[in-house]
Amino acid sequence: MKIFVTGGAGYIGSHAVKALGEAGHDLLIYDNLSTGHDWAILAGRLVKGDLGYAALLNEALKGFRPDVVIHFAASIQVEESVREPLLYYRNNVANTLNLLEAMANQGVRRLIFSSSAAVYGIPEKLPVDETAPLRPINPYGASKVMVEQALKDLAAARDFRYMSLRYFNVAGADPESRIGQAYKETTHLITRALKTARGEFSKVLVYGTDYPTPDGTCIRDYIHVADLAHAHVLALDYLMKTGLTGIMNCGYGHGFSVKEVVDTTRRVTGIDFPVEHAERRPGDPPALVADNTRLRALTAWFPRYDDLEFIIQTAWNWEQKLKSP
Repeated sequence: MKIFVTGGAGYIGSHAVKALGEAGHDLLIYDNLSTGHDWAILAGRLVKGDLGYAALLNEALKGFRPDVVIHFAASIQVEESVREPLLYYRNNVANTLNLLEAMANQGVRRLIFSSSAAVYGIPEKLPVDETAPLRPINPYGASKVMVEQALKDLAAARDFRYMSLRYFNVAGADPESRIGQAYKETTHLITRALKTARGEFSKVLVYGTDYPTPDGTCIRDYIHVADLAHAHVLALDYLMKTGLTGIMNCGYGHGFSVKEVVDTTRRVTGIDFPVEHAERRPGDPPALVADNTRLRALTAWFPRYDDLEFIIQTAWNWEQKLKSP
């Protein structure tokens, strides 16, 4: 199958590209390399381009003639979205509309969309399923809701089908240590903790210790990036075989607190790095845990790496490789 992948040089996108390449698909990656890296692309070929450049985008789609688009490209930092909301609405919403218009121009009618658990805001019950109300509490989550609504409306208006995958907290690295997180300014807890263990940061800040959780720190559902990549391969098969539109949560169905993640990172690395408590960050819900029943039922997906120590170990292996001379 011919697949056009936006953001395929980034953290999640590159792992999905690896999995899709191993499944035998023909890939064209479209990425501006603002947070991604060309060395992370292990299958297909790269066109360096921005979704804001309509002419180049249309040219790339027209030349490749894909069967489907997988759309990873987005800004993803919750705290930054609170500070810079217009950046998020432009990059996540306006640029996705550019992509949808280019797809329509070139007759491409299938899309896999990278959505987020941030669409749920503070859920009324946990684990949260796909029927829960969408009540985002930060511009990042709001931008994903806006795109999901646009996709829904487009599917109602024409022969257009999509699958929206709502990611929970993605973590870890390729078990073979070929690729992993390589952001210039990472905000992911596990990566920050590992870089602190390596001495790149002086301490780990724990934002909020008074949440209504067992130990007072936020709880998140951490899914290994390779398991998420595999979910994309299966969701793609489902979409292309059935032509049915849908939304699926991508998580393990249970969570760990910030304190548990810090403690496990100390155990994996063997380094007792400094930790400091700080005020809550705006836009952080107390807990987010997925109900993944739909993903399992529709695609027969199952987790292969559902173990916090393994997740952190793969990320630690990657960090050590990334920084080695």
